[in-house]
Amino acid sequence: MPIVRWDPWRELGNIVERYDRALHQPRLGSQEVIASGDWAPKVDIIETEKLFLIKVEIPEIKKEDVKVSVNNGTLTIRGERKEEVEEKGKKIHRIERYHGLFTRSFTLPDNADKTNIKALFSNGMLNLEILKTEEKKSNDIEITVE
Repeated sequence: MPIVRWDPWRELGNIVERYDRALHQPRLGSQEVIASGDWAPKVDIIETEKLFLIKVEIPEIKKEDVKVSVNNGTLTIRGERKEEVEEKGKKIHRIERYHGLFTRSFTLPDNADKTNIKALFSNGMLNLEILKTEEKKSNDIEITVE
């Protein structure tokens, strides 16, 4: 077995990651406003020249159980995964996947077209395509101090 040099910063990072997983909450980044609910699905955010793509991993959730909305520049994804129930002839031995309500919210950048968002749901993936608009010129106005 090789000797590995102890890195206290890596150890601290591992502790924080385990803590986040224990709370079932994603780590909040600068663009994420809030994550609340019983659990939070994993999300990938990709930017291309023409659009932003948000991929949300929500297997075994019906399309009808997912709501996507935009309010004041904040994109919110809400939904619910139903709890697995025991039925006659079916015995549940272990449940590790999260169930219940989820909410993910993200602040959209200024160049995102908030009125033209396309949502595609297929094979447990929700893909949101948000077109980009022209870059707005800065609203900064220089004031002369007298």
